[in-house]
Amino acid sequence: MLFWLGLQLEPVFGPFRLLSSRLFLIAAGTAVSFALTFVLTPRSYRWLPTDRGRGFAVDGHAAKGKPTGAGVVFITVFCLVALLVVPFGWRQLAILVLTYVSMLAGYLDDRSEKPWSEYRKGLLDLIVSVAAAFLLYGPSRLLWFPFTSVHVSVSMAVFIPLATILIWASINSTNCTDGVDGLSSTLVLLALLSIGAFLYVIVGNQEISAYLLLPFYREAANSAILVFTMVGALAGYLWYNAHPSAVLMGDAGSRALGFLIGVGIIMTGNPFMILLSSAVILVNGGTGLLKVALLRFAKIRILHSIRFPLHDHFRHTRNWSNTQVLVRFALIQILIIIATFGLFIKIR
Repeated sequence: MLFWLGLQLEPVFGPFRLLSSRLFLIAAGTAVSFALTFVLTPRSYRWLPTDRGRGFAVDGHAAKGKPTGAGVVFITVFCLVALLVVPFGWRQLAILVLTYVSMLAGYLDDRSEKPWSEYRKGLLDLIVSVAAAFLLYGPSRLLWFPFTSVHVSVSMAVFIPLATILIWASINSTNCTDGVDGLSSTLVLLALLSIGAFLYVIVGNQEISAYLLLPFYREAANSAILVFTMVGALAGYLWYNAHPSAVLMGDAGSRALGFLIGVGIIMTGNPFMILLSSAVILVNGGTGLLKVALLRFAKIRILHSIRFPLHDHFRHTRNWSNTQVLVRFALIQILIIIATFGLFIKIR
C-alpha cells in the first residue's frame, strides 16, 4: 500500500518518494511489526491456551502452564504490517495467505485438548508446501548452485517435488527446534536475516547479481521486505520468550516460521541456501525426523545413542544449561552463515 501511495503522491510532493524506497519499507516494516508485537504480546496472555508440557523432553515440565500459541499474535501482526509495506504481486499475497493458514493450523492444535496426530499435522504441512511450490515455480524455476556459474532451468516435474520437500522439511525442523527458551526464535531470526539480506542485496540487485554471475529475480527485493517484516515481529516475541520465558510461540509460530524460511530459500533460487541460513535448525530438528521415519517405515535403527531434538541430547548427556544451548547453537549458526556466504557467491 505505501509503495503505490508513494508513486502516486511523489508528483504532488517530492519527499513522498521515500514511500516507494524498498530500503525504507524494510526499515518501516521491521520497526512497526516489532513495536506492535512488543505491545500486544503481553496483553494476549489471558486469551492464549496454556502449554501441556513435554513428557519426553528434558525439563519438559518447566513450560507446563505457560501461555502458548503466541504465534497467533506475531504472525497476525506480520500479515497486517506486510499488507501495509510490501509492494504485493499476486505471488507474495498468496504466500502471505499460506503463512497465515500454517499459523492457524498450528494454533488450532495448540488449543486442542487432545494434541493432533503427527500424520494429521504432516499432511496439512504437505498440502501447504505443495501449494507454495506451485506458486513459486514461475519466478524461481531458474536455479543456481554453489561452485558453478551455470544457471539451470528446471521443469515443473523437478521443481515442484524439490520445493515441496524443502518447505516441508523446514516447517517440521523448525517445529522440532522449539523446546528451549529463545532457541527456535533466535535461530529463525538468524535464518531470516541472512535470507532477507541475500534477497535484497544480491539476487534482488541487478548490478550486483550480474557481477557475481547470479540470476537476477525482479521480485526478490519485494520478498526481502516480507522477510524483514517477519524479523521485526519475531524480535518482538523474542523479547518475552528470552530465558526465563513468559510465553511460548507454540505450533502457531513454529510452523508458520518454518514455512516462511522454506519459501524464502526457494525465492533465492538456490535450494542449498538452507545449509547457509538454517543448518543448525536442520540438524537439530531434521535429523530427529529422519531417525523416526527410518525406524517407523523402514525398521532401520540409527543414532540410537543420541537424543533428538539435538538440544535435548546436550542438555541430558553434557549437562548444558538452556543458556549454553542457546548461545552455542547461535554461535555455530553465525559462523556457518559467514563461512558459507563467501563460499556460495565468490567461489564460482
